[in-house]
Amino acid sequence: MQSKNGDTTNGQPTDVLIDKETDSLIICANVNQRVVRWSRRSGTTQGEVLIGNIRCWGLAMDEQRYLYVSDYGKNEVRRYQLGKKIGTLVAGGNGRGGGLNQLNFPTYLFVDRQQNVYVSDYVNNRVMKWVEGAIEGIVVAGGQGAGSALTQLSSPQGLFVDTFGTLYVADSRNHRVMRWTQGAKQATVIAGGNGQGARANQFYYPVGLSFDRHGNLYVADAGNHRVQRFSIE
Repeated sequence: MQSKNGDTTNGQPTDVLIDKETDSLIICANVNQRVVRWSRRSGTTQGEVLIGNIRCWGLAMDEQRYLYVSDYGKNEVRRYQLGKKIGTLVAGGNGRGGGLNQLNFPTYLFVDRQQNVYVSDYVNNRVMKWVEGAIEGIVVAGGQGAGSALTQLSSPQGLFVDTFGTLYVADSRNHRVMRWTQGAKQATVIAGGNGQGARANQFYYPVGLSFDRHGNLYVADAGNHRVQRFSIE
């Protein structure tokens, strides 16, 4: 939920994840430039600041319970051990730009079992994959300038990678969700792609996506103030 007027406890959140081990929410409160943990137990009145002074946008957690945070102020992604204030650089951190070792307004993240970090590089209209320990990333989607061709993205946001390495991206300004199989030069439209609108086959600026255990796709359709569910073959 967005904070009430005058409530500066959390700021406006851009991303949230559930830490099942501690039964808590980890929230990226970008207005207040911090990451907070908020217990889901009843009676909680205040969150715990995990990381301060960070222009965070996206969050992810790997199987070892390391926390990954994108910082659009420093154009980098860092990995944090829970309880530690200092993180390890895992993507970007070389200034704002379009080089393979740079990011320009990183937003959402996904981390796979090998600790490969996928980053929606918003202004560069691409998704980057940073292998563990790499000094530069690999373009795995887009990177051909802003556009609506099947080789292009326009302001990518939420993303998900399945166990086969297939990448799903919320292509926000093209109002569609794209699927990029590993190594593919172009993508397939799996939802939306029928122009901006409010019909069941349309989006208006989709920002987030997720899958359930049955393979259903859920899309946060921001401009239409709704969440859509799709059955994907």
